[in-house]
Amino acid sequence: MEKILIVDDVKMNREMLADLFKEDYEPEMAENGMQALRLLKERRQEYVAVLLDLVMPELDGFAVLEVMRNQKWFDLLPVIVISGDESREKEKRSLLLGASDFISKPFEAEVLRQRVKKLSELYGYKRSMEKKVAEQTQTLRKQYRLLQIQSEKLLASNEKVIDILGMVVEYRNLESSEHVHRVKSFTEILARECAKEYPEYGLTEEKIKEIVSASALHDIGMIAIPDEILLKPEKLTRDEFEYVKSHAARGGEILEQLKGIWEDEYRQICYEICRHHHERYDGKGYPDSLKGEEIPVSAQLVSIADVYDALVTENAYREAFSPDDAFHMIISGKCGVFSPKLLECFRNAHDSFRSVMQGHGGLS
Repeated sequence: MEKILIVDDVKMNREMLADLFKEDYEPEMAENGMQALRLLKERRQEYVAVLLDLVMPELDGFAVLEVMRNQKWFDLLPVIVISGDESREKEKRSLLLGASDFISKPFEAEVLRQRVKKLSELYGYKRSMEKKVAEQTQTLRKQYRLLQIQSEKLLASNEKVIDILGMVVEYRNLESSEHVHRVKSFTEILARECAKEYPEYGLTEEKIKEIVSASALHDIGMIAIPDEILLKPEKLTRDEFEYVKSHAARGGEILEQLKGIWEDEYRQICYEICRHHHERYDGKGYPDSLKGEEIPVSAQLVSIADVYDALVTENAYREAFSPDDAFHMIISGKCGVFSPKLLECFRNAHDSFRSVMQGHGGLS
């Protein structure tokens, strides 16, 4: 049976919570923050959730949250703060420190049970995905070692290697092959316009080819997102949405494991695109909140290409926007803030973007 850790200095509170959850979990208890941290240090992998009181001797709940944040234990372990203090300031502080939820006393028992259940299930997906990513990464590394032995010609062509990785995404039906091809086309058009208008970016012919090739990998991190979240018909919860957003960082992590297969410069371009294609020029993107020219130009180019293609193609939730509507949405900032220089290039190249859509059957 899965375990939860109950941290409260009042014995009656601990026993009440243990009784509430004993049918679904195996409760373990700590009577103060120091004891809780000792248990988490030794056996945190055994727990699926922590129920944490704030006011305790020796070490209070806020101090426990700070240690857990510094140790990065929140990545795979949700903490639900249960407090008799309804202060908004304490709730805000708890959440900023990393708590997944804040519940005030007195609480409805069934509400608490369901919140713990949902959070433990979500973080269970996270843990299983971490394991799957590790397994998939090892599989990819073995596949590329085999390719190195079996096909010197294939290894000589970065384009072919990228297409194989792109097929990993297509296999899960997260992106169509047409999407990948169109993003590559849009990226090339925009990059060539940028090279002509702004030579300071250093977009040589060779670098443009590398960026275009690497653009096929922009969403490779989606293989780490479970179907239960990615294909969920209802609105995603905050934690679920944050988990979907993690695909950018996870894509970069996958590519980091492929050191030695590609030359460093080319792999760096792939990494930049995977990790930073959701960054925005005003710093409001993710995962690193990069601002302005902190964002690699390779990622900036693919970002506009990816957003444009997403707008002009239909999906399960809406019909496609027209090319003109998509153009104005991007230019006006409705899809986030992009580089003024790249937007100027986008203006100049929009007719070429339309031609790509016509060539791929995107327009009638």
